[in-house]
Amino acid sequence: MFYGRSAEIAAIESLLIEAAAGRAGIVVVRGEAGIGKSALLAQIAAKATAADGSPGFRVLRASGTEAESELPFAGLHLLLGRQRLDGLPQAQAEALRAALDTGEGRGNRFLVGAATLTLLAELAEEQPLLCLVDDAQWLDRASLDALLFAIRRLDAERVAVVLAVRDDRLPELQQLDATELVLTGLDENDARALLDARHRDLPAATARWVVRESQGNPLALHILPTVRLPEQMYASPYRRTDAPHRIECAFAEQLAALPRTTRDLVLVAAADGSGEAAVIRAAAARFEATDDDLAAAEQAGLLTLDGARILFRHPLIRAAAYHDATPAHRREAHLALADALGATAPRTSHPHYLPAGWGAVAAPETASPVTLDEVRRAWHLAAAATGPDETAATALEHAACHARARGGLAEVVAAYERSAELSVEPSDRGRREAAAAQAAADAGNLDRAAELAQRALVTMPDAPVLAWLVALQAAIAREQDRPRVAYRTLTTAAAASAGSDPETAGYLLFQAAESAWSAGDLATVGQTAAQAERLGLPGAERIRALADLVGALNMEPGSQHRGVTALRTLVRDVAPDRFADRAQLVHWHLLLGEVATVRDLAAALEEDCRRDGALGVLGRALWLRARAEILLGHFSRATAAATEGLRLAADTGHRVVAINQATTLAHLAALRGDEATCRQLTAEPLARGIAPGTVHAETALAVLDLGLGRPEATFDRLSTMLSGANRHGATASLPDLIEAAHRIDRPDAARDALAAYENWAEHVGHAWARAIARRCRALLTPGAAAAQHFDAALETHYTSSEYAFDRARTELLYGEWLRREQRRADARRHLRAAVETFEHLDARPWADRARNELRATGETLAAKTDANPLNHLTPQELQTVQLAAEGLSNKEIGARLFLSPRTVGYHLSNAYPKLGITSRRELGRFDDLTRH
Repeated sequence: MFYGRSAEIAAIESLLIEAAAGRAGIVVVRGEAGIGKSALLAQIAAKATAADGSPGFRVLRASGTEAESELPFAGLHLLLGRQRLDGLPQAQAEALRAALDTGEGRGNRFLVGAATLTLLAELAEEQPLLCLVDDAQWLDRASLDALLFAIRRLDAERVAVVLAVRDDRLPELQQLDATELVLTGLDENDARALLDARHRDLPAATARWVVRESQGNPLALHILPTVRLPEQMYASPYRRTDAPHRIECAFAEQLAALPRTTRDLVLVAAADGSGEAAVIRAAAARFEATDDDLAAAEQAGLLTLDGARILFRHPLIRAAAYHDATPAHRREAHLALADALGATAPRTSHPHYLPAGWGAVAAPETASPVTLDEVRRAWHLAAAATGPDETAATALEHAACHARARGGLAEVVAAYERSAELSVEPSDRGRREAAAAQAAADAGNLDRAAELAQRALVTMPDAPVLAWLVALQAAIAREQDRPRVAYRTLTTAAAASAGSDPETAGYLLFQAAESAWSAGDLATVGQTAAQAERLGLPGAERIRALADLVGALNMEPGSQHRGVTALRTLVRDVAPDRFADRAQLVHWHLLLGEVATVRDLAAALEEDCRRDGALGVLGRALWLRARAEILLGHFSRATAAATEGLRLAADTGHRVVAINQATTLAHLAALRGDEATCRQLTAEPLARGIAPGTVHAETALAVLDLGLGRPEATFDRLSTMLSGANRHGATASLPDLIEAAHRIDRPDAARDALAAYENWAEHVGHAWARAIARRCRALLTPGAAAAQHFDAALETHYTSSEYAFDRARTELLYGEWLRREQRRADARRHLRAAVETFEHLDARPWADRARNELRATGETLAAKTDANPLNHLTPQELQTVQLAAEGLSNKEIGARLFLSPRTVGYHLSNAYPKLGITSRRELGRFDDLTRH
């Protein structure tokens, strides 16, 4: 019989009902040890599999164990077992096989998360699925990350997830859209009923003491009566401690009463943690323990033999057995387990987690794969070590290689770090600390990465290694939004190496110049270039090019020609071998104004990042594509890309990418006239105070004011921004300033801005930029001469079917000018075109302004609510219909967007009514879905 928890059971039953109906849900169960989390999960599993004669739920279960928390994907292996992987997309299947060690392939933690989502969704297609994870606080980090990635994306799947966790551990679970159930002690009536059911013959005084001292903890109610006599209980030495500690002490009392060899066997099982009976038996034999001792432990209710596994009846028994032993005895148990797992042939090569350029320090990868038994043996050797131990250190270094191949970055960090601690030679320790630092940075643990890199610097004085470590420290500092710290680190190291290794010094100074740029310290970028030239360092030309580019972006007088030349130098010198290099190349093209090229290159990079699971770079690729789509006049596509990019930035912890995506979405909100969203999204970039984030945020707010009929506010905001020391990226806002000055009748205040924009447009040489420049010239040209500039602008606009928003702005401004010139018939033609385009783009305030101007000419045009049905779709609905229009199946779309096929189908089914269609065959009628 199950006592209490009726409210909690009802909440989880509601979850099951919702999941069976196709609405996925998550419940997090919290509580102290012994409070009944495991029992509640067992009760729910029983209910889920016996649902009124129906097939019920398929139940997948896993339980975290402290001993396996350093083994990558141990928890995921328990949960998924040997489920079929053949139906997964190829890249996902390969990553999951590598993670579960069921085949060859290269681990990728994000692809493993995507594969987990796809696999859960496919299983749920056949039968509703219940995933139960007990002791989630002890899941290895790789498994936890994969599960969190998957369950954050559960939507229309028939999946219910219940995670049980100790108290307030794993605070990241609070960020899930989940129901939280906090288990407290049973009330007095339920506690007495449970105690009576399990211990019927207890004296009344003892029963009262147990109920009081247990605080309603079910395990305490079960175990406390079995340890002491009633008269001893009143003077319990652990009377005032919490229930879990009382229980652990009670288990320790039980263990103390057992024979020595039985206690030794239980200790070996506690030190092992995997439950593998053959290994535990072999290790326990070193202490003369036999199967009789196993039987005795079973009879005492401590262990149970389940097939080929020896399991503890409760984690607190394992904790009691391990913590009650002396340190020396624990080390003996670990050494016995290492021996039982078998001696391995010595490996002379060192695996590495270091990039090219380390020279002799980076030895070749291990020739043969490391087995799981070798990994476990390595950790046991490390636990048995009392000081530096190269055997254990080398074994752990190879364990790190195993974790890396499976995609468990947190476990890579742990293995390399412990290996470094056990190293005998300083050079080995430094190499291992450096590898741990790189792995920690890749895993997003930037504070730990910085600490490890600093430790490695102490023992790795070689110049190439020093350069790499300093560059890593600087990259970490920039990602942590500390670019000035990065600059100081790099320049100090460059000065130290300039005499002995000028090439390294040049490399470091280029990184320093980039850091100064990130900090918005533009003068220092120029000073760094001058320093490199003065020292005659290799790479000084690139640093000068960067300084020239920064000057042009900051609109320094006479800098436009140098800036464009510098950009082309930087583009030429980038070798796009890595995804990050390709992203940098796309960014340079964006700064050159090559918008269509940016859109195409970013889309190709996006495709490759999705295929390989490179989500960190994917977020940046989506930002670059979103920026290009805005300029090209594809607002819905830009919104979809930036929304996904913002979500991925949160997943990967890339704050700068998140800020860039936020300002992009703020700009789109401004164009739609959504003031609340625009101000919300610009708050953090403005608080951060570093360009170009601040410039993009100010520009978005300026566009908002201009669209809502507040040109004075636009003029004041942009004038203030452009008068500041750091206006990096402000060139794009000059047309808004010029239009605002025109509308408040202050043309002379915008003459310098016009000259700067015309200069930039001339040097980049793009038709769209020249068209905008002619429009701006028209606004500041008095009298009838303005018409020829408007006509020239429109003629250039018409050479491309894209850049629709800027073409419509030119039509609107020309129509307004024509109406003031009393040429109403001519004005109407342009204003109608502007209204149509603005409505199609959902640029509401701009459409209203054009419609009002048209009304002033004597023509009334009713607003269209369905000018472009695509505007009514959510970002994910738009992404799914775009890919469906290209002919991709739901499964292929899901693999691209890291969604399940069922969720893709859900988004499509919601999109079709909004589009006025009934199937994907009809998507061809929407030209905007066709990729250019």
